[in-house]
Amino acid sequence: VLDRLRTLRMTIAVAESCTGGMLGARFTAVPGASDVFRGGVIAYSDDVKREALGVPAAILAAHGAVSEQVVLEMATGGRARLGVDVCASITGIAGPGGGTPQKPVGTVCIAVDVRGTQRSAKVALIGNRDEIRRRSTQAVLNLLRRELPTT
Repeated sequence: VLDRLRTLRMTIAVAESCTGGMLGARFTAVPGASDVFRGGVIAYSDDVKREALGVPAAILAAHGAVSEQVVLEMATGGRARLGVDVCASITGIAGPGGGTPQKPVGTVCIAVDVRGTQRSAKVALIGNRDEIRRRSTQAVLNLLRRELPTT
């Protein structure tokens, strides 16, 4: 992903909730990531989603923090507010608590905004808290890989 971003001369940021910075850490673990990686927002609370990323309160109220609508707003807000070409976002329920029958533990929503073109997905992940968080980052990296232009 970083190599493709370099080739495309694009910059990236992240907007994370349940992963708490794990996605940003995966990018910065790669030497030379600073060529394209600009930073991120850990928006663990709804207040930070609203204030730092511009997620409308009405969307949070209508759909809940763990929803494709919110994760898309996180990606769009992150891209605009951090001044990058691409933003990848994650929100979900990593557990062990917090799940409901409608949104059980392991429900994760991911999104990417590539210069205004958005894609999102809702995934059901299994495992303990750490495994769900790690799988969340892998899922959004895969979505990003698929959505970046090839040339």
